[in-house]
Amino acid sequence: MPTSQVCVARIGAAHGVRGAVKLWTFTEDPLAVKRYGPLLTKDGARQFEVTHAREAKGHLVATLKGVATREEAERLNGVELYIARERLPATSEDEYYHADLIGLAAETAAGQPLGRVIAIHNFGAGDIIEIAPPHGATTLLPFTNAVVPSVDLAGGRVVIELPDEIEGDNPTDADA
Repeated sequence: MPTSQVCVARIGAAHGVRGAVKLWTFTEDPLAVKRYGPLLTKDGARQFEVTHAREAKGHLVATLKGVATREEAERLNGVELYIARERLPATSEDEYYHADLIGLAAETAAGQPLGRVIAIHNFGAGDIIEIAPPHGATTLLPFTNAVVPSVDLAGGRVVIELPDEIEGDNPTDADA
């Protein structure tokens, strides 16, 4: 069985002339990427080791082993870095890695299928769960205990309590 991979960082633009890069991390502790050892590209073809990192505004400035020039750093812009899921620390109760939620079936408390979880987003005001139905547009809902009262990782599903009204769903708003 192939190991599940989790994206923990994305390399951004070059920083300076000595091969440093901006590094956006997706970990609770941004500097944790230094403790995970080699980070792999999604296909596993390349690996990178963070040798130095410091916090900057909204990202890290990092040096990667073997990247010594600005030109080398520029070629890495946009590369996502992964680790094996089992290398991540255990989560607390009611705490989940996004990668564990992607692909779960979404259904109502009565068992009516709604679709599959395709993403978890955070645009600054809290987590949002995105559900893709079998047909039609995806649905974005707040990832709160009220809307997602149950996550059953072993059962492969999340229970969704659809809000009575979703902002923007009232067609009479356009008439006002």
